[in-house]
Amino acid sequence: MNELQNDTKKKTYQVVVSGYYGFSNAGDEAMLAAMIEALTDIEPDIRIIVLSGNPENTKQRHGVEAVYRLNYPEIIKVLSHSDLLISGGGSLLQDVTSDRSLYYYLSIMILAKKLGKPVMLYAQGIGPVRGTLAKGAMHYIGNMVDLITVRDEGSLGELERLKVTKPPVYVTADPVLAMHQVDRQIGRSILKGTGVSAAAPLVGISVREWKDMDHYKAVLAAVADRVMDELGAQVVFIPMQCPEDFKAAELIAAKCRQKVTVLSEQYTTTELLSLVGNLDLLIGIRLHALIFAAVMHVPMLGISYDPKIDRFLAILGETRVGTLDSINAEELYNEIAALWPQIDKPNAHRESHLNELHAKAFKNAELAIELMSGK
Repeated sequence: MNELQNDTKKKTYQVVVSGYYGFSNAGDEAMLAAMIEALTDIEPDIRIIVLSGNPENTKQRHGVEAVYRLNYPEIIKVLSHSDLLISGGGSLLQDVTSDRSLYYYLSIMILAKKLGKPVMLYAQGIGPVRGTLAKGAMHYIGNMVDLITVRDEGSLGELERLKVTKPPVYVTADPVLAMHQVDRQIGRSILKGTGVSAAAPLVGISVREWKDMDHYKAVLAAVADRVMDELGAQVVFIPMQCPEDFKAAELIAAKCRQKVTVLSEQYTTTELLSLVGNLDLLIGIRLHALIFAAVMHVPMLGISYDPKIDRFLAILGETRVGTLDSINAEELYNEIAALWPQIDKPNAHRESHLNELHAKAFKNAELAIELMSGK
């Protein structure tokens, strides 16, 4: 009877999650899915409320509660009844793409602290933070939070430069790396429906627009043609954010002599993981395309447009094959050709490394539960 009474008295935790959710960005949606998966693995009854740009989409996609991210009265209400604010994951705290978003995320953190709630930065990719005011805000509010986990050593260095020294800081890994592998048949069915054959090797390419750069598009078109001509492979472009990535892929496809496949749908995290799992090789610009390849144990080559790409590749013990403005068709093809004989062979070192990253990524959720429970 006492055991039954203890079970009925077990606390149900409530956590509010703040991030770039509800905007059809596959990488950010994958991070949210990964956080939900890891937190519920530990605490199946945990109540998760997401601050979202599209609450209805978030509810349907992830099966959690959601409120509009700019509805401050409602945010105050849910925070008041919560045990923790999680800010993350992703590159929320930087002022390169926008300083307004930096101040938004900081405002949610300071609101939680004013309400007496613990705040955790969850597997964040910190920086770059360049503006004087932004640096000051990061220093002030960063030292108010209760716990920080960052996804790479570069983010730790950025916190040190910002003199954020009061909270405990752990270097873990991107939340998505804690996700379980998914059934490859889901992606196989999608590919079959677009006319992609299972008989030939498949090279996936994930692209994005960046600062009106066009050089890389001609390079990727030339490399796609050569991969099909000389390696007998098929090429498929996989969008991580629609419609932006689809448009960029279409521009590249128009430059190709050979017929490539451009996927045009907006896919769920499970569908994208399964699609990537069907590849023999991924060439990625988008960070989470590379991370999906790691989760599904698919060989990858990364093209950098931001320090976060270099940081992630460094974690895997790899380096970029170029940047968006410096990538060279001959060099990229040579990298592919050098990797090609190994793509279907076991790589014990890589598997061991990925298992370590999986454990580090899961540590984020363990630390969050510990912070709420006071253990």
